Amino acid sequence: MTTPALLPLSGRRIPPLNLGPPSFPHHRATLRLSEKFILLLILSAFITLCFGAFFFLPDSSKHKRFDLGLEDVLIPHVDAGKGAKNPGVFLIHGPDEHRHREEEERLRNKIRADHEKALEEAKEKLKKSREEIRAEIQTEKNKVVQEMKTKEKKPLPAVPIPNLIGTHGGDPEDNDLREKREKIKEMMKHAWDNYRIYGWGHNELRPIARKGHSTNIFGSSQMGATIVDALDTLYIMGLHDEFRDGQKWIENNLDFSVNSEVSVFEVNIRFIGGLLAAYYLSGEEIFKIKAVQLAEKLLPAFNTPTGIPWAMVNLKSGVGRNWGWASAGSSILAEFGTLHMEFVHLSYLTGNPIYYKKVMHIRKLLQKMDRPNGLYPNYLNPRTGRWGQYHTSVGGLGDSFYEYLLKAWLMSDKTDHEARKMYDDAIEAIEKHLIRKSRGGLTFIGEWKNGHLEKKMGHLACFAGGMFVLGADGSRMDQAGHYLELGAEIARTCHESYDRTALKLGPESFKFDGAVEAVAVRQAEKYYILRPEVIETYWYLWRFTHDPRYREWGWEAALAIEKYCRVTGGFSGVKDVYSSTPTHDDVQQSFFLAETLKYLYLLFSSDDLLPLDHWVFNTEAHPLPVLHLANTTLSRNPAVR
Repeated sequence: MTTPALLPLSGRRIPPLNLGPPSFPHHRATLRLSEKFILLLILSAFITLCFGAFFFLPDSSKHKRFDLGLEDVLIPHVDAGKGAKNPGVFLIHGPDEHRHREEEERLRNKIRADHEKALEEAKEKLKKSREEIRAEIQTEKNKVVQEMKTKEKKPLPAVPIPNLIGTHGGDPEDNDLREKREKIKEMMKHAWDNYRIYGWGHNELRPIARKGHSTNIFGSSQMGATIVDALDTLYIMGLHDEFRDGQKWIENNLDFSVNSEVSVFEVNIRFIGGLLAAYYLSGEEIFKIKAVQLAEKLLPAFNTPTGIPWAMVNLKSGVGRNWGWASAGSSILAEFGTLHMEFVHLSYLTGNPIYYKKVMHIRKLLQKMDRPNGLYPNYLNPRTGRWGQYHTSVGGLGDSFYEYLLKAWLMSDKTDHEARKMYDDAIEAIEKHLIRKSRGGLTFIGEWKNGHLEKKMGHLACFAGGMFVLGADGSRMDQAGHYLELGAEIARTCHESYDRTALKLGPESFKFDGAVEAVAVRQAEKYYILRPEVIETYWYLWRFTHDPRYREWGWEAALAIEKYCRVTGGFSGVKDVYSSTPTHDDVQQSFFLAETLKYLYLLFSSDDLLPLDHWVFNTEAHPLPVLHLANTTLSRNPAVR
């Protein structure tokens, strides 16, 4: 038996005695004796406490303390004079009192014997040398680690992969397009190779300082966010050696059992989305296994009074919390509303309905809530289930919630009519209250704050042009033409925000006040951090209209990124797009490889690469297959049934 001081306790370990070499060699014998004495003293105190607690508890004839294995019936004692119940006192009806005492005495004797045996074993263990005790400790550690590894490697149920179309190819016939596509591929190689040299295993890269970089969304651990985020881009570009390097790192190094607090939203869209996409594209089982391991670590975030998840969760302890700045401890719409795609695929692949149930619970709760002017506020308190500050946006804090309503419908092979209705209702309210046309004729999406419209649009909101086009087919009252036009107008506005800068790259947000249109006013809004949303919209509009202007605009953006963001050690964002001599921010974001370069590559590829009737892209541009009803996998999967 291992001594209590060395026993694991709920994932923690009681600090053992210091078994290392003492500071002063001539006191070695004295220190060994004192160590034994201290341990025996602790054991004695523990045993005394146990006996004291046992003997001083109330007699069982009046209070039920524990089950003695008897078939006794316990009823509350009632004071006949008052008619009131005394919840603390019970009368026992059953075998006689003598039998009770015999059973208790037998139990006491057994406890005494167990404690005496434990004490003898502890004494024997203290007779061993430091080396022997160290060896036993290490053996116990190895045993626990091996048990954890065995549990992690538990095979998932075999689920046939859907019929996947368009995972390779996309070679354009036009030579000019082929050259442009190859240039984008070369940019990806430059970004990846420098990350491989200077930031390998870190979450992101500082390309100028040439070292790793991370932010609080990934916690304190180095989880290789760029590796996971870039995998599917490497695969569709045919960079298979680089893909295999990333796969090996994930197999050997990606560990989610770390004491690190991460953003549930960010690790879902980047890690789970990236791993699932890599699995579907390559068929490599390790990606599915890692995705499920991470998903299990995120589930404790849903342990709130309402089931609305916390924004952050500690991967080791499961403790969750929200961002301190988010409207009195609220969860954020774009975060808890951007889990559906990945969690549905997790249930599909594992046969475990828990993931599907979690996201459907969120949907049901939202359907029951009142919405001011039909709009969804960006903040919801997970404790009370009430809206926080009445702030609505299609940019940051709100954006991907609306995207995932539409994509839930698309991913279900257009059978999730509930999601489609929620999307249509939301878009109608957005059109009525948030979308306006400027004096110069530019259509923009403002933000609703404190009862009035703020005429400012963020770079993040530029994704909506692509969303409107993607959702045009299936819109109410045959409004497909209207939403195609609306998407094109948003794309034009966002292109203007690029074209009106010195670098031909767009600012983080831009205003429409008076003479100022599609231009950033505040210095804090003039930066460009390699964001993809404008190029994303260009790609969707190209796919649905084949209007050549979108490829032209995309190439303009690619050249600007190459000219102003490329540095020797990778690619960096810039701090002021209106300055002809920009200062770099020295961060190569993981989404630059996952989204910006992927959308550029697809823009100059033919439509048979990842066709949109077979694939749906998550908000980090990770492609997940449509779950067609005709697919026989669905009928075999109990979670989907």
